[in-house]
Amino acid sequence: MLEATRLIGASPKQQKRVIDAFAKKIPGLSLQASPPEIAQWSYRLLKKVSFRADPYLEIKRKSNRCAMRLFGKLKDKVERSQDRLLTAVELAIAGNIIDFGAKNNLDVKEELKKILEQEQKAAQRRSLFHYAEFRRVLKAAKNILYLADNAGEIVFDRILIEEMKKEYQDTSIVYAVKAKPVINDALMEDAHACGIHKSARVVSNGADAPGTILALCSKEFRRLFASADMIISKGQGNFESLSAEKRPIFFLFMVKCPVVAQETGCKMGSIVLLFNKRG
Repeated sequence: MLEATRLIGASPKQQKRVIDAFAKKIPGLSLQASPPEIAQWSYRLLKKVSFRADPYLEIKRKSNRCAMRLFGKLKDKVERSQDRLLTAVELAIAGNIIDFGAKNNLDVKEELKKILEQEQKAAQRRSLFHYAEFRRVLKAAKNILYLADNAGEIVFDRILIEEMKKEYQDTSIVYAVKAKPVINDALMEDAHACGIHKSARVVSNGADAPGTILALCSKEFRRLFASADMIISKGQGNFESLSAEKRPIFFLFMVKCPVVAQETGCKMGSIVLLFNKRG
């Protein structure tokens, strides 16, 4: 919370007010609550202090602009690869590094440069990677629900979505974003700014948690979630909030914290494609 207040330019007095308010909330927090549930409340508090409806608005726009400048290079990378879908999956996961919730001092340009330089080493960082299952389920899927994570990152999602549509033209893809601002999570305007709407139907999940807490989502979204042939979930927040769901889900994310590293058995910085086969 302190890092977040500094990131949005809050004064020292405002920072103190945020920390005091958050500290009062801690005794009432359940140890069973997922990180996105706790973060939802904390970032609502941040918005009150900042007097801005979307404290991360400029950061998200910058992330989108920087990522869009790489779009051509990303497409070329996929075009030149031996397995186009595999490369698109790896790039979509690599894009998950754009996350101000996990890393508030993020330099977007520097991180995007790293993605292009290190993507060829992706195979060395695949300690949990259910690609065969991903391709098998995708081949049979008629309707896919793709859960968005962060602004900027969604450009990398577009690469994967366009590749899936190219290979399976009759497949319907729904791309779900957050209903209201929370950290740098993608909203409807981000999806349109990055061109997602050209290949998928963009919908709101009806909630403002930095994850997908089904109890807080709209009835329409829950219906889509229940009826999808394939669910693709991006980011740690979605993993933290959906990993216990009794529903087959493909989780795509980069391991960015020790807790998730321990949970998955992966090293920090690993790219993960985890198929949760519950259902």
